[in-house]
Amino acid sequence: MSAPTELDLTPPRGVITVYSDIWCSFAHIAIHRLHATRARLGLERQVSFDLRAFPLELLNDAPSPRPGTDSEVARMGSLEPAAGWQLWQAKDWLYPSTTLPALEAVLAAKEQSLSASEQLDLGLRRAFWAESRCISHRKVILDVARDTGAVDVDALTEALDDGRARRALADQAALSATDRITCSPHLFLPDGSDHANPGIDVGWEGSYGIGWPVVHSDDPKVYEDLLLSAATG
Repeated sequence: MSAPTELDLTPPRGVITVYSDIWCSFAHIAIHRLHATRARLGLERQVSFDLRAFPLELLNDAPSPRPGTDSEVARMGSLEPAAGWQLWQAKDWLYPSTTLPALEAVLAAKEQSLSASEQLDLGLRRAFWAESRCISHRKVILDVARDTGAVDVDALTEALDDGRARRALADQAALSATDRITCSPHLFLPDGSDHANPGIDVGWEGSYGIGWPVVHSDDPKVYEDLLLSAATG
C-alpha cells in the first residue's frame, strides 16, 4: 500500500465527498439516502457526489466475511427497505471475494463525469445487496455499467484494461488507513465539516460475523441538512 496522500478533504461547493466500501451495509443506506433525498429536494443539478474508496479488505487485511454481511441484511434493511436487500441467493461460489475491481471501476468512471460514477456506484451496490450478483467479476461490473444508461462502457473497459484508476484506489486506501477517515461511510462537506455514518448510532452484539448490529438511533433527516449545506457551500 502506498504512503498516505496529503489531500484536502474539503470538497468545492456543490460536492459531497464520500469514502465508503460497497461491502458496507451502512454505506448502502447512506448512498441510497443521499440519492433519494437529493431527488426529493430537487438538488440533482446543485449537488454531486465524489465517491472514493474505503476498501475494508485492505484495511482489515482480509476479505469481508460473508457471515458478517448476512447478519446485517435484516437489521439494516429494516432501516431503509427501499435501498434494496436480500440474503445471498446465488451459488455460494459466486459470492464476491473482493470489491476492489468494483471500487476501481467507480473511480475510473469519474473520468467521464461524477454523474456516471454515481450511477455505477449505486448500481453496483444494488447488484450486490439486492440482486446477489458477483460484483468482483469484470462482466458483472460492465453489465451494471451498461444498465445504468449513464456510463460509456467502451471508455470504462479501456480504463479498466490499462488500470488508470488503480493508483487513485491505492492512494485512497492509504488515506483510509489514517485517522483522517474513520469508517465507511465518512462524508466530507464544502463547509469543512465531516460526518461519519451520519444519522445512525450503532453498536454490535457479539463479534463480527457471529453477532449482529444493534441500532441505538437512526435519524434519516440529517441527509436533508447535509445536502442543503453542500448546495449552499
